[in-house]
Amino acid sequence: MNLELKGRVAIVTGGSSGIGKEVARVLSQEGCTVAICARRMANLEEVAREISSETGGDVLPLFCDTGDMAAVSAMVDATISLFGRVDILVNSAAAPSGVVRNDIEHAGDQELLADLDTKVVGYFRCAKAVAPHMRRAGFGRIINIGGLTGRASKVISGMRNLAVAHLTKTLSDQLGPDGITVNLIHPGVVETPHIHELYEREAVKQGKTAAAVEQGYIDVTPIRRILQAEEMGWLIAFLSSPKSGAITGESIGIDGGLSRGIFL
Repeated sequence: MNLELKGRVAIVTGGSSGIGKEVARVLSQEGCTVAICARRMANLEEVAREISSETGGDVLPLFCDTGDMAAVSAMVDATISLFGRVDILVNSAAAPSGVVRNDIEHAGDQELLADLDTKVVGYFRCAKAVAPHMRRAGFGRIINIGGLTGRASKVISGMRNLAVAHLTKTLSDQLGPDGITVNLIHPGVVETPHIHELYEREAVKQGKTAAAVEQGYIDVTPIRRILQAEEMGWLIAFLSSPKSGAITGESIGIDGGLSRGIFL
């Protein structure tokens, strides 16, 4: 299927590692010009060179702290100045698993507020900055990356993913008349550097090896494997395409069947 992405311009926040990096790679493979954004320029520049050398596409590293509206606006302005447009925004900048500790007696209010500011308000800031440009063009795709903790009651930090779902649906209502779709994906257990840190932490808690913890996740996932970050990119590439124009306001689990809820 031709996704009609050649020549489109995409911004991927949190694009220096993990899922964000692989999303940027897939979009570049599909012919997009990609601005990858994060706070560590050395990492961004290395990733930009890596993806560009592989795909032959333009990959621009841009500093951005999504906790600062001025920095977000400057990043979007730089993208527009260089490429003349922005068609796609992928919001991926957030601390994996959050920064707040889970037990109420140890959870800090400032850490919880930081989690919400980075992921929820940070996604809001980026959407706010690109919306006027997309509205003028009559086309836009905003894809937010959430997490399965928003569909369960296991961790306090899950409230940020639930809030992103609300933000997604609200923005889809507001921006839909202008040809802009807004959707959310909830990744499952995905092969990234972060996931191995999770295995190690859980191994200490459970008195197991990290390999046993990983196998435990595999055993409760219906497709019986850990997902690859590239698979998140494939779904996001479709949601970024003109061919996905009838899909908006949706929260899509891409988890190998791990979540057990029935979502109507």
